[in-house]
Amino acid sequence: MNKYIHTHSDWPRFHWNQETLAVPLAAVRHRQGRLIGRMESLGFPQRGEAMLQTLTLDVVKSGEIEGEILNPEQVRSSIARRLGMDIAGLVPANRRVDGVVKMALEATQNFAKPLTAERLFGWHAELFPAGAEGAAKIRIGAWREDAQGPMQVVSGAIGRERVHYEAPSADRLGAEMAAFLEWANRTGDIDPVLRAAQAHLWFVTIHPFDDGNGRIARAIADWALARSESSSQRFYSMSAQIRRERKEYYDVLERTQKGALDVTEWMRWFLDCLDRAIAGTESSLAAVFKTDQFWKTHANVAINERQRLILNKLLDGDFEGKLTSSKWAKLAKCSQDTAQRDIVDLIDKVIMVKDGAGGRSTSYSLRG
Repeated sequence: MNKYIHTHSDWPRFHWNQETLAVPLAAVRHRQGRLIGRMESLGFPQRGEAMLQTLTLDVVKSGEIEGEILNPEQVRSSIARRLGMDIAGLVPANRRVDGVVKMALEATQNFAKPLTAERLFGWHAELFPAGAEGAAKIRIGAWREDAQGPMQVVSGAIGRERVHYEAPSADRLGAEMAAFLEWANRTGDIDPVLRAAQAHLWFVTIHPFDDGNGRIARAIADWALARSESSSQRFYSMSAQIRRERKEYYDVLERTQKGALDVTEWMRWFLDCLDRAIAGTESSLAAVFKTDQFWKTHANVAINERQRLILNKLLDGDFEGKLTSSKWAKLAKCSQDTAQRDIVDLIDKVIMVKDGAGGRSTSYSLRG
């Protein structure tokens, strides 16, 4: 009896039920295309901020899946610098954060470049910069050698360990990775999103490095997804969704790696997870879409800088309590009379309305 998927005689001839995947694949492709279309309709600043937000989340959550906590502000700053974005509040990032960010960006910014062993070695070296904690114990930028025994995924206390999976032996890695890379760079034989799902599974099943295999497997999936869209711009995070579903992720991987070459369950799970990732982005960016649509609707309306400042705060949800003329005056740094004139002007232009209560408690809102 074959204990693991890579011990089958027909390894690595993965296959799946096309009918089972047809509907979820069509659904995720539709959602993927719709999100890209909506993002392309945004102004450059909004699109850049959305991408920065997504990439930061992706890097942080991919680390969390493996139990590593990265400083979000350092990640955000490192990404912004590498993308040449001029934003306020940048903080210094340590070598570890810079390396993880560099790997993540190299995978998607250069999606058109083929995947090679040298490229993967470079990613691995970025994950484990010289001097980093634990780096001295692993082979960096090279396939593992199994000098300390077989590569296993283990959980549980010492003496009560549970082996979830055992990878192919080190002496197979040259041939295994050559076959994987030759396949990964093909185009046209299967849908690119299905290729991303299979690539993730195949790489993490080979487990070619001493450490970092999960993070690199997800980077490979992101590379393949970027190829599926022919775009380096990332507006959703598969890693963030996997982090939310971490138990299911590990469970379906274990079942698949202990099963046969029919990987329908994994492929279906990947498609559904991707669909949920994109849906989550649509929800989290709802305010961005709303703001963009608002300014397009009022593009030909004369609005001064004070009014623009307050309207953006209302649109972004960056406003506590109710808007009154005194709050307007404080935020816009103007007199009470000027604030009142600004508000009345926006009411006349059918952009704002007076709320129900009157007198000293009079407040105002955006027209729905």
